[in-house]
Amino acid sequence: MLSQLGIGFMHVLGRLPLAWVRALGWSLGWVLYAVATSRRRIVATNLRLCFPDYTAQKIRLLTIRTFVHFAQAWLDRGWLWHGSPSVVRRRLVLSGAMNELQGNGPVVIFAPHFVGLDAGWTALTQQLPRHFTTIYTDQANKVMDAWILAGRQRFGSARLFGRVDGVKTIVAALRAGDPLYLLPDMNFGPEESVFVPFYGVSAATVPSLSRFARLGRAKVVPVLTRMTRQGYEVQVMPSWQGFPTGDAVADTALMNLRLQSFIDTMPDQYYWVHRRFKDRPPGAAQVY
Repeated sequence: MLSQLGIGFMHVLGRLPLAWVRALGWSLGWVLYAVATSRRRIVATNLRLCFPDYTAQKIRLLTIRTFVHFAQAWLDRGWLWHGSPSVVRRRLVLSGAMNELQGNGPVVIFAPHFVGLDAGWTALTQQLPRHFTTIYTDQANKVMDAWILAGRQRFGSARLFGRVDGVKTIVAALRAGDPLYLLPDMNFGPEESVFVPFYGVSAATVPSLSRFARLGRAKVVPVLTRMTRQGYEVQVMPSWQGFPTGDAVADTALMNLRLQSFIDTMPDQYYWVHRRFKDRPPGAAQVY
């Protein structure tokens, strides 16, 4: 019942001016910062580890902004998934090396975990003619699961693979010319990861970007999504030359290094709420 009421509320948000939605997100972000104490500690710990030169005041400010942007992006799903298509298109500005996504060649899109990841996906599926794919993790709440699936399949002929579909199915679609929107900058446990530096801290990181690019014989094209007052800017960047190399560990370390340069341009929009360093190398102390 609560889930259905929440979805109904998002339908209402989809019809409101963006400034109102963002103002509500600002308030919600402050509430989350105040009450979600354990998550607040995770964000602050991540920031201290990655930016050791920052003062305590700057860490606190970045933590607050992280919660605010997180909440605003969540509420933006109201208009992304329920607003009129013309409003969605006007608020999503897609630009950059658009030639990288033309044709039918295999493409893995490196989409880091910035808060605008759903906006980036929506922009690509609404504004470009290709059939995009991504990997989806089922939600425990089936009502919310169906809502999220419908939202992410709203435009185009998008296909969401579950983990049960397996690598072969994903690679086959990739080789057939369906770009894969991949978010590999996460910690899914040491069994599926390699330890490589992230801001100088050893971080368990899935090597899937290198793996899918190699298996799919695909180029890697970063797509960065930045929240703005008008909506989102979705920037398609030039493909990475000489990637993958055949060394998955070296490739994943390079991915993290380049990711750092992206984060440095908008650190308060990265997904710091994730326990990025929950798994540690043998002998290393826990940080949370």
